[in-house]
Amino acid sequence: MDLKQKDTIDKLVIFLAKRDGIDKVVKTLQYLGKLAHYNLESKNPVLAARYKNLEVAAGLSRKVFRGGRSLAGFSALRTATYPDLTIQLLTIFGYSGEMVYWLFDHFTWLSKVGVLNSSVSDTTMYISAFGESVAYIFFITIDVILIKRGMNAEVGLKKQLAKLEAGSEHGEEEDSTNAEQVKILKSKIAAIKMQRVMSVMSIVARTSDLFIALSVVDPNPFVSHTVTLCLSGLASAWAGWYQQWPAST
Repeated sequence: MDLKQKDTIDKLVIFLAKRDGIDKVVKTLQYLGKLAHYNLESKNPVLAARYKNLEVAAGLSRKVFRGGRSLAGFSALRTATYPDLTIQLLTIFGYSGEMVYWLFDHFTWLSKVGVLNSSVSDTTMYISAFGESVAYIFFITIDVILIKRGMNAEVGLKKQLAKLEAGSEHGEEEDSTNAEQVKILKSKIAAIKMQRVMSVMSIVARTSDLFIALSVVDPNPFVSHTVTLCLSGLASAWAGWYQQWPAST
């Protein structure tokens, strides 16, 4: 029986069923609200205030969705497999920073909604953003390494493919064998290219989030500017959206 191709509605349902999927939608609303508030603050204060409410509500909602993420990072460390020691160490440091980020983000949320003293949020936000920054630096490094290794592997596979395609004047049985090998090599090359795209999207998302985290850890006129924060938030959300969007089958 033929499997039905998923249409846009099917993909959207699957996307929104994921915690990371709904987070990207709410993150988009958060930073669109922030950008709209910035643009309308002097022109239409009433409408600007409404967009500010959207930004704040979306930001707090996202923190609720993150419940248990620190445990997810710990679980990933326990179950992950690593190609070598370099990637293993970078992954351990990355997840360690991320677990600090998620853990203290819970306390920030509790402070923002009034369960904890409001003064607590300044400290927890700093610790959370510091852990987040550390995590992103290590994860970005991993993605850069994987892209470089993938490109080297792709060069080798393309050389093998060129040799097979050049030696096609053989018997019928050998042609069939060559055709199968060519198919396998092309499949491997396609997988490397797709992995490279995902790694690039990951770098875009994490670099954008790193700017946002640095606005808390080490604020300066560039990273703390509203436009920088808005563009970083939207770039991160949409890169993550691309990563989480389901395949057609």
